[in-house]
Amino acid sequence: MRHLDEYRDPLLARALLEETAAVATRPWRLMEVCGGQTHTLVRQGIDELLPAGMRMIHGPGCPVCVTPLEVLDRALAIAARPGTVLTSFGDILRVPGTQGDLLTQRARGADVRVVYSPMDAVEIARREPEREVVFLAVGFETTAPANAMAVLHAEHLGLDNFSMLVSHVLVPPAMTTLLESPDCEVQAFLAAGHVCAVMGWTAYEPIAARYKVPIVITGFEPLDLLEGILMAVRQLERGRAEVENQYARAVRRTGNTDAQNAVRRVFEITDQVWRGLGPLPNSGLRLAGDFARYDAALRHEVGTLRTIEHPDCIAGAVLTGSRLPTHCPAYGSSCTPRTPLGAPMVSAEGTCAAFHAAGRQALATNPGSPA
Repeated sequence: MRHLDEYRDPLLARALLEETAAVATRPWRLMEVCGGQTHTLVRQGIDELLPAGMRMIHGPGCPVCVTPLEVLDRALAIAARPGTVLTSFGDILRVPGTQGDLLTQRARGADVRVVYSPMDAVEIARREPEREVVFLAVGFETTAPANAMAVLHAEHLGLDNFSMLVSHVLVPPAMTTLLESPDCEVQAFLAAGHVCAVMGWTAYEPIAARYKVPIVITGFEPLDLLEGILMAVRQLERGRAEVENQYARAVRRTGNTDAQNAVRRVFEITDQVWRGLGPLPNSGLRLAGDFARYDAALRHEVGTLRTIEHPDCIAGAVLTGSRLPTHCPAYGSSCTPRTPLGAPMVSAEGTCAAFHAAGRQALATNPGSPA
């Protein structure tokens, strides 16, 4: 038996589903925040096996998907500059900007490279001192520590040809924004285990208390999610609203303090624009003053950017859970993983990509799906 098999046991999964059905007296609506969790729920068909009327709302926890179009367009413009190497992870290179994606830019002659770590970008800068190396740094609390360490390493090496185009976002402000929306249907959250492994869950406690919403930290395997759903439903049925930790094998209440210290040293909290959610106060990270010289947006002037979203893409509504990918007229026709109109169809954590990979048809089949 592989280690992961114990988290995918079909008999245990069936038992958890049956127990959830026995506990639930109402059609509760839960949001899984993380795109990785969305992929497991959809791939395993868990969202369609829940008790009648109970619905999973797919949240905005895909780091590539929430990266603003302006950042992508800035990355495209920087990549086009002579003598520049633009680096990032693979899936964001295919996200459409206003005028193409970074892979298209590479086909036009730009030096765009896939890296597997921000440290790889630092190493390129060390090996090629005649080139300006830029790392496109996106993501949640999960990737911020590694990016902070890359900046610290570049400083240690004395590199003056390395910089970052930063678009970091923070989960708790996004949850608060969703809960304060007059159209919010979320009654409980499944929080992402990897985010909490870094940051802990103390930031969630005031949210659960203020908005009377259960928050259950879960992992990403089928049994993690099924147990997390059951824990959330139990809280809802008993009128409780607390933070509970299903992912105890990886998450502690205070998180990883070494990682937090690295982030606090290099970054500072700032207002941030989220694709789909708009500008949210104190929801992002930028390079702190002592490290501003590594800010690619300050270092590389690209002039005025004119960003234009594709008119047929409803990614914003998908990211806020108000629409399903299958409600989009472009889904599976003009928008596919090979010809994406928006980031959720490209990213490894995108909701549209999850639905498409699972073969979901253009019309929603879950009776609890939003209209």
